[in-house]
Amino acid sequence: MAIPYSYSLRNLWTRRLTTALTAAGMAMVVFVFAAMQMLAAGLRATLVETGSYDNAVLIRKSSQTEVQSSIARAAAAIIEAQPEVAVGAGGERLVAKEIIVLINLLQRQGERPANVTIRGIGPASLALRPQVRVKVGRMPKPGSSEIAAGASIARRFRGAGIGERLRFAQRDWLVVGILDAGGSAFDSEVWGDGDQLKQAFHRTSTYSSVLLRLRDPARFDELKKRLEVDPRLELEAKRETRFYADQSEMMAKFLRVFGTVLASIFSFGAIIGAMITMYAAVANRVPEIGTLRALGFQRWSILAAFLLESAFLGLLGGVCGIFGAAFLQLATVSTMNWQTFSELAFRFDLTAAIAGKSLAFALGMGLAGGALPALRAARLGIVDALRTS
Repeated sequence: MAIPYSYSLRNLWTRRLTTALTAAGMAMVVFVFAAMQMLAAGLRATLVETGSYDNAVLIRKSSQTEVQSSIARAAAAIIEAQPEVAVGAGGERLVAKEIIVLINLLQRQGERPANVTIRGIGPASLALRPQVRVKVGRMPKPGSSEIAAGASIARRFRGAGIGERLRFAQRDWLVVGILDAGGSAFDSEVWGDGDQLKQAFHRTSTYSSVLLRLRDPARFDELKKRLEVDPRLELEAKRETRFYADQSEMMAKFLRVFGTVLASIFSFGAIIGAMITMYAAVANRVPEIGTLRALGFQRWSILAAFLLESAFLGLLGGVCGIFGAAFLQLATVSTMNWQTFSELAFRFDLTAAIAGKSLAFALGMGLAGGALPALRAARLGIVDALRTS
């Protein structure tokens, strides 16, 4: 015969203060656990959304990022001539040969310096990235010292607002547009005419990367094999979605591991708190346990009732912790991407998987804290328990 669920819930309600305090401790641990997982998910989502499945990125072999890559003009011309490259409505081949350079800018608040990505674009660059639109102003004119700043850069860095000027590469560059990239990594970049930026940074003979639109996305493997075995090129081809997902790999893994370790350390305190609460519950209900045993409830029923009570306690803390963590989605985090060493802004991202993991973590804390008290309650003899009444 099993003890009804309502028995466990009623006992938690009876001890409202201790229940609330213990659940609050667990909620704080779950909040930390969920927040770190949300950071990693937000970083990955930001970079994955940056890419398009129909696009391919080519960089030099063994280069992890565009900053490290260098592609000669002759190699870029060979890539542009491939039959898998899509053709636009005007007959132009949808290929963008771009350069990437890191510069140091001062933040508006605190005036701390940070690395910012400068992207030298070509005529097809905007067409290849439909998620990027001009929010304010216009795109830079070809052949001019004009630039467009991503929304995040314009908001956070001095001189990056519309109508302001940035000085780098011994030139003044006028900001004529603000780009809205829908929260993707392009919000953390500055775009300018590729030819002008190549001259300014003395990169006239090479590009950093080549981006192209595939005529048929299913033919990517064919293009990849042909280009990567060509001894003249020494290139590596990736789908744009895969390329940007790889950019998040190192930092996202660190955040997940760090968050799990940190939450595990804090969880010891929460488990001890739950254990103290449950031991107190057992001590206060010894006669009640004896009565239940006298009424015919078996030891396993007593054990299950107290474990269920501690599980409810953990789930209550988990729900509260997730509820608090959900509000973090309103905030934007700015940090350095360890892959590219440039500034990147992204949001916390609470997914169903993270919520499930957080609840499971909270449930585990509750059960761990209630296991020993539940065993003690189950081992109480009927005579000994009733004698204390």
